[in-house]
Amino acid sequence: MIPRVHERGSRTVGLIFYLYEPGRCEEHIDPHLVAAWDAFAPDPRRHPDATYADLARLLDQPVDALAPSRRPEAHVWHLSVRNSPEDPLLTDEQWADIARRMVAATGIAPTADDTACRWAAVRHADDHIHIVATLVREDGRRPRLNNDAARAQAEARLLEGEYGLRQLNPGDGTAAKRPTSAERHKAARHGRATTPREQLRETVRRAVAGATGESEFVGRLTASGLVVQQRLAPSGDLLGYKVALPDDVNKDGQPVFYPGSKLAPDLSLPRIRERWTAGQPDQGTPLRTSADGPSAARRRTASAAWTAIMLIEDGDDGAAAAVIAAAGEVLDALATTSADHTRRELRDAASSFERASRSHIRTVRGHDRALRRAARDLIHSGPALGQGEDGATTAMVIDMLFFLVTTTVHWHAKKNHAQQAAAARQVGEHLRAAYQNAAAQPLAALHQRGRRLSRPLRQRQSALLREAVPELADRILAEHGWYALAATLADTEAAGHNPATLLADAAESRELDTAHSVSETLAWRLRRAAGLPADTSGDQTTTRPAPRKVSPERPGLRRSRG
Repeated sequence: MIPRVHERGSRTVGLIFYLYEPGRCEEHIDPHLVAAWDAFAPDPRRHPDATYADLARLLDQPVDALAPSRRPEAHVWHLSVRNSPEDPLLTDEQWADIARRMVAATGIAPTADDTACRWAAVRHADDHIHIVATLVREDGRRPRLNNDAARAQAEARLLEGEYGLRQLNPGDGTAAKRPTSAERHKAARHGRATTPREQLRETVRRAVAGATGESEFVGRLTASGLVVQQRLAPSGDLLGYKVALPDDVNKDGQPVFYPGSKLAPDLSLPRIRERWTAGQPDQGTPLRTSADGPSAARRRTASAAWTAIMLIEDGDDGAAAAVIAAAGEVLDALATTSADHTRRELRDAASSFERASRSHIRTVRGHDRALRRAARDLIHSGPALGQGEDGATTAMVIDMLFFLVTTTVHWHAKKNHAQQAAAARQVGEHLRAAYQNAAAQPLAALHQRGRRLSRPLRQRQSALLREAVPELADRILAEHGWYALAATLADTEAAGHNPATLLADAAESRELDTAHSVSETLAWRLRRAAGLPADTSGDQTTTRPAPRKVSPERPGLRRSRG
């Protein structure tokens, strides 16, 4: 059940007209009153002599009784309450009970208050009602509506349990501001898939990813095609910013601007600046450029994500919150620079993670430096091709980011952040889909190389597997990805590493319960830890010089199982 407090208005009759007429954005079927402040309130559709003006006049009587100077300008309160499509169909009597509960919970008409505000609930569809009220009580006073939206949400959670409706997660006030009804209707009229507010929020979020200062940030906004308005101090310092879409204008033909704070809580200039101070990438380290290649940037991102997982699990809450926020920047940067066949799912993942990146726990910047640098590397290394080493390392980093997101789910769940945990779970589904698209070609090449191994060599790899991870061996050997892992074990040994040691370390250092394929995940971990090429479609492992022997992770960061 979703209650939504709409913007206040000044014309009661205009809202009533909308609720009873056919509707501009959806068809209104059999509109009628289900409840009101007075059992004898006239229903314009059920009483032959009643009109919209009659109902509006009665609702407005307490307002009109005041002297003109005391009347509130925006005196019309509007709440819609909508059920999910899968919810059972409620009767008029049930909706009437819901309406009374909502006006009582929000302060419009507290229970047993005979001098409360006047209100009426109109049902014009099976799945929702609209409640209209006027904001002057019968005794001439104003209602107490502090946090009316939050109180409506809390009441909705109670009603869901009582009526057997879909249980939604309670909000905590950290979500981005949703588009208003007027914004949604305007977007529909202009044929937009999303509202300007939502489109601007996504564009600004991408512009922030990996940026290190105001000029770079504003430059990215301008380069993305937005109209940018800066608020400057007399000294020339930037005090704030607003953005608009060039084709979103008001009735006067002027761009409709949104300040960053109205797009999302963490997109205000002061909050963005926090990333540019304690959390910005190291200034002393030279920035890697496109000459370094997208594949190298993806490998570094996978390593940064690996370390970030440990910070979430073992660090304090402030550090974990900072790392989770920076993970959103990495997802944005990866989506921006990835090939077409993975970009849509990665963009959806980044968009969903936006909700998971904010909570009431204050971020302690500085711990997110590695991930923010990874996001910057991804942007400055340029777009990646969908095949070859670029495509294969994309699959590698997506696989690692999946475990980072899974760790985020567990962290939010422990903190009782229900909405954030649910959003992170949704991100995981998008990453799974993106991984399947990215990994298909490189895994097929590894699979074929594994099948071409001689039978004695495959038997040797099976024995090595049972030695290194005996509890996982049977599961891995039954998976389709076993051949890819067998080929990777052979490559690891050919590169001068001890495959059994690396395999045991790879399995012990991170959980595998959520892996879609344990063998594939271990293959990517081994190839990253041993410095092996991710793409072997050209049998690159036979010509590439053997790298120096490396430990799978930095000293002191290895985790024991359990």
